[in-house]
Amino acid sequence: MSKPTSPRPRGSRDLWLDAALDLLVSSGIDAVKIMPLARAVDQTRTGFYWYFKDIGALHEAMIDTWEARNTGQIQARCEAPAQSIGAALFNLMDCWLNPALFDARLDLAIRNWARNDTGLAARLESADNARIKAVRDMFLRYGYSKEQADVRSLTTIYTQVGYISMEVEEDPLQRLNRVPHYVEMFSGQPPTEEEIADFMGRHQTPQ
Repeated sequence: MSKPTSPRPRGSRDLWLDAALDLLVSSGIDAVKIMPLARAVDQTRTGFYWYFKDIGALHEAMIDTWEARNTGQIQARCEAPAQSIGAALFNLMDCWLNPALFDARLDLAIRNWARNDTGLAARLESADNARIKAVRDMFLRYGYSKEQADVRSLTTIYTQVGYISMEVEEDPLQRLNRVPHYVEMFSGQPPTEEEIADFMGRHQTPQ
């Protein structure tokens, strides 16, 4: 007599969520459906409902994850301790060079999704405003006037949104070497050699 077959494990919520985010990035929101996800994670369809009430609940979790990963990290980097505006901007620039801090591909996928989803479009606008506010508050802490902080924060964030929306492909070393010039442009002050060296040291690729 054969032994009963053990039920297939349901995986985990993060397994399903990560697969959904991967599909969103690679193929857009229309590709994020339960059966393709089940195949991607090698689970059954019923396993999905163990973690999510329906596809709408999954969508909500995807958006929450994007907000935490991207907007949350920008806010955290802007609030990180720094001795000068140059060092503070370098902290923020870490996001643009480290996908673990800021997922540019996910940000673009969310922006594309929001074109056809008014609810998400409102949340995207709120997220962009929160990012701008975080940068504005950073400039204010270092003595910039409200008017200067407004313009510099908009310039900083809109520059990065432009990079994302245009899907700019740039040699990593070239982009790294441009960052000190962006810091000077955004702040109106040249960063010190020590600040540049500290930033470059964080992003050097081991030989």
